[in-house]
Amino acid sequence: MNLPFIPSVAAPEHLELTPAGVRAGFDSGHPETSVREMYSGGGIDVGVWECTPGGWAIENRPNTEICSIVSGTGVITDADGSQRQLVPGTVLTLPKGWSGRWDITQTLRKVYVIVE
Repeated sequence: MNLPFIPSVAAPEHLELTPAGVRAGFDSGHPETSVREMYSGGGIDVGVWECTPGGWAIENRPNTEICSIVSGTGVITDADGSQRQLVPGTVLTLPKGWSGRWDITQTLRKVYVIVE
């Protein structure tokens, strides 16, 4: 689905998002997600995503994601056990095939680019 280019009139932390339900596969908390898709086409998705506290594992990620944390906090744990704190300003790349875990401790918002 191709969406027209719609410039943001607000900073990502102030954009209105659409509720998208509970994060599939969660095993802690009750992570409710919301999203605002800005672009989708040619195997690239761009948008803003938010999630309330909770955690889930990811095994063998099917695509690559680059994201920048706008607000909130959390921890991401790689399959080898190494952890990175997620705080505003963190830029993260999760390559295709990545396995690990997300644990959101304070409602987290990110700007993302996903490449198939």
